[in-house]
Amino acid sequence: MQNSKQIDLTRNGKLELEEELNRRKNQDRTRIATAIKEAREQGDLSENADYSSAREEQALNEARIQEIENILKHAHIVDIIYVKVKYLDLGKEVDYEICGSESDPFHNKISNDSPLAKAIMNHKKGDKFIMTTESGKDVRLELLSIK
Repeated sequence: MQNSKQIDLTRNGKLELEEELNRRKNQDRTRIATAIKEAREQGDLSENADYSSAREEQALNEARIQEIENILKHAHIVDIIYVKVKYLDLGKEVDYEICGSESDPFHNKISNDSPLAKAIMNHKKGDKFIMTTESGKDVRLELLSIK
C-alpha cells in the first residue's frame, strides 16, 4: 500500500477500522503479553511452542495495527452509492453498493476504483453502456437506478 495514496472509506468502514484498532491496541496486546509472560515462566524458550506461537501472534497483531493506522492516516470519507444495473446479454439485474476500500464483491459491495463503478459513474439512469473488464471483455449494461 502506498503511503501517499488517498484511501477511500465510508464512514462506517472508518468506524469499523477504528474499533478494530482500539481492540487490537487494548485487549489483544494485553492478552498476548500475558500469554508471552506465562510461556516464559515455563522455562526453556528455544523449544517452547507456546512462546513461539504467542510471539508470532504479537508480530501479526503489531503489523495489523500499523496497517490500520496507515489506512486511517490516509483515509478520505466517501458516500455510499446504491445502483441497480442490468447485464443486457444475460438479462440479469444486480444491485450494487459502491463504497470505498472496504469493498466485498461477494456481497455486491464494490470499490469506487473498480472498472464497474468507474463505468457507472459516467452515466445516468436509463443509460446503456459498455464496460471493459480488466481481462479485456466487453460487458453491455444498463443503469436502472442510482442513489
